[in-house]
Parts: sequence; C-alpha cells; structure tokens
Amino acid sequence: MPHIEIAAEHIIGFVTNTLLSAWVVLLVWAGIAFFLSKGKELVPSMLQNVVEIVLEALLGLLEDVFGSRRDAERYLPLIGTIFLFILTSNWLGIVPGFGSVGFFAVHEGQQTFVPFLRSGASDLNTTLALAIVAMVLVQIFGIMTIGFVRHVSKFFTLKTPIDFFVGILEFISELAKIISFSFRLFGNIFAGEVLLIVMGALAPYLVPVPFLGLELFVGFIQALVFAMLTMVFIEIATTEHY
Repeated sequence: MPHIEIAAEHIIGFVTNTLLSAWVVLLVWAGIAFFLSKGKELVPSMLQNVVEIVLEALLGLLEDVFGSRRDAERYLPLIGTIFLFILTSNWLGIVPGFGSVGFFAVHEGQQTFVPFLRSGASDLNTTLALAIVAMVLVQIFGIMTIGFVRHVSKFFTLKTPIDFFVGILEFISELAKIISFSFRLFGNIFAGEVLLIVMGALAPYLVPVPFLGLELFVGFIQALVFAMLTMVFIEIATTEHY
C-alpha cells in the first residue's frame, strides 16, 4: 500500500510540493492572460471563446446575487480569481505526473516516495490561506461600502445587552467561516487524492477511470462552492442592517 502523507512534503528548503503546484497554476494563468492580451481578435480563438464564456457566466451569476452589473464587475476579479485558481489546482491534481513523478526520501526511518507536484488544495495551509484572504477582503469590502463604524457595529455594539451578545456571536461566526472554508475544501480534495492513490494501487488498469471523472466533478463543485460562498458573504457584508 502506498504511503499517504497529510502534510505537504518539502522539495527544497521551504518549497513544498503543494506550493510548487500553486506556482504552476499561477504560471498557467499568467501565460493564458499574456497570450490573450497579445492575441485578441474580432474572430476569437477557441481559448478566447472559453475564457469569455467562463467570465460571462461568472458575471451573470454575480449580477443575479448583487443585483447590478456595476457591482458584478467590481467583485469579479476576486471571485473569478478564486474560482479559476481552485478549479485549475483541483483539475491539475489528477493530471498524469502530479503525485506520480518524484523521488524517494527517508522519513522516520522509512523510505517514502515524495512527489514533486501535488494538488494545492490537498494542503491545509493552502486552503487556510485562501480562506483568510477571502474573509479579510470580505471585511474590507464591507468597510469600503457602508463605512467602518457601521460595519464594525454589526459585531460590537452596546445598544442593548441582546444586541451585544448577538454581535459577539456574529463575530465568532466570521472566524468560524475561515475554518469551515479551509477544512471543506481541504477535506474533499485530500479525500479524493487518497481515493485515487488507493484505487490506483489496488487496480491500476481501467478501474480508476470512473473515479477520475468523479474527481473532475468534485473539483469543479468545490471551486464553485468556495467562490459562491465568498460572493454571498460579500453581499451580506456590503448590505447595511438596521
């Protein structure tokens, strides 16, 4: 049975295989953005068509939630980046070479296989970083939209004892969102990674193929859920409560 490691393995220095994978995702999208910026045409290429379809779908979804095209375009860079980064990271995790190309190292007295690349979301550090960035920006957008005092008064108010305790509960729930964000994404992607490893070891031919399709679906759903929840939290934070 292959060795399964929860923590990301170090490749060199502070660089782990999940961090290296995240850099690959960034390079992929930086390359796509550069190519599209240089090659925009009246008759779009297939790649340009795909990107435009994805962005229009996201804009339509954002417009339905926020109720205006202006707000949809305002928050698209954040929501779109989160969705595309997580989706690409999840899907690259099942590409041949991810998790299967690496080197052997001695870990706790035993020789274990260390892959060079591993899906970024299978590392809790990556999902936690995404959750912290998302929730911090949610608070910043709330402050920018309704003002610092009004936004903070949602959590800390002395109007009545009930409002005070409700505000404290709201503040705790904001912190809990970071935990739920990170563990939901990490748990689903890591579980899928373990499933593919185990099935590949037990029956390496044909049997894992349906599970690869399942992981494509799960990877898409998890990216969409993370992006949609961020979108909903922004809508709540930028709405003034009376």
